[in-house]
Amino acid sequence: EVQLQASGGGLVQAGGSLRLSCATSGFTFDDYAIGWFRQAPGKGREGVSCISSDGSTTYADSVKGRFTISRDNAKNTVYLQMSSLKPEDTANYYCAAQYYCGGPENFWGQGTQVTVSS
Repeated sequence: EVQLQASGGGLVQAGGSLRLSCATSGFTFDDYAIGWFRQAPGKGREGVSCISSDGSTTYADSVKGRFTISRDNAKNTVYLQMSSLKPEDTANYYCAAQYYCGGPENFWGQGTQVTVSS
């Protein structure tokens, strides 16, 4: 059974940091790109960051310089280190497995809520 579980969200003050984790199982993790997405109430889904199977990374302009994505193939887990958080980062964050960054999302996980207060 394919599973992706996002965790690590919470309530944090503006300027603070959080580290999100995406723990996966049920597929060949090393062969897939893993992307982070977010959605706030009343807004559409936004691609936040993606890391490919070879370790290359992409970021949305809104988070460049503040967020860092990484993967641990031994643990089948992807991380999103978020720093200098802003209220506009408030959203539900979730991860998905893709054949490649920018391609279709094949497997989705349930999200974790991030709330940034002013």
